[in-house]
Amino acid sequence: MIDVNVSLSRWPFRRLPHDEPSALVAALRRQGATQAWAGSFDGVLHRDVAAVNLRLAADCREHGEGFLIPFGTVNPTLPDWPDDVRRCHEEHRMPGVRLHPGYHGYRLDDPRFAAVLDEAAGRSLLVQVAVAMEDPRTQHPLVRVPRVDLGPLSSLVEKRPALRIVLLNMLVPPSTDEFKALFRTGRVWADSAMMEGVAALERFVADFGADRLLVGSHAPFFCPDASPLKLQESELKEADRAAVVEGNARALLPPA
Repeated sequence: MIDVNVSLSRWPFRRLPHDEPSALVAALRRQGATQAWAGSFDGVLHRDVAAVNLRLAADCREHGEGFLIPFGTVNPTLPDWPDDVRRCHEEHRMPGVRLHPGYHGYRLDDPRFAAVLDEAAGRSLLVQVAVAMEDPRTQHPLVRVPRVDLGPLSSLVEKRPALRIVLLNMLVPPSTDEFKALFRTGRVWADSAMMEGVAALERFVADFGADRLLVGSHAPFFCPDASPLKLQESELKEADRAAVVEGNARALLPPA
């Protein structure tokens, strides 16, 4: 199993089980993960993004060489963001970047977001967009962050044939034409972290296709045990299950 959505460091508002890298890696391995794509909780609020990404790369090497795959933070509201993309690609050899539009204060129709997409696509970097990080009901009263409006994304993707985007922590809406068009581009994927309810993965596959879905635990914010349980209770064809569990992620991130 490849887990495309984990985070290192500390969630700024409370301690979490497994928020030490070694403990997180051990918990993920117990659940059958063979690889985990890791961002950093520090990237949500820290302004020194270069330092965040340096620590992330070092922690991935120290605690999970070949297992933890670092995805650096990029914040396009900060002046040196192109250099952060360059460092992620050239210095840290990261295969992709992770964006937090909600916490960094921009919409997806912001020209700065489009500029990040162009820079990432030009470097063949995978782009992860965190649609949310936690339920609004549990957010600190001074830090209320709404879910990211994905409305503008379809047109941005359609104009950029080299772009590949993974939506993290996406609550799947009813099967609207808007979201069908988004996934029909063939360049957008979603992870399973916040897909809840009976047969949640089964319903997503029926609406959007097994080739659009990836396993994501959002660990350590969520318990790593949830991912295999979701797979267990959703009745997927064997080929679909294999694609969701590993195949789709392998195709997005082939071995170096």
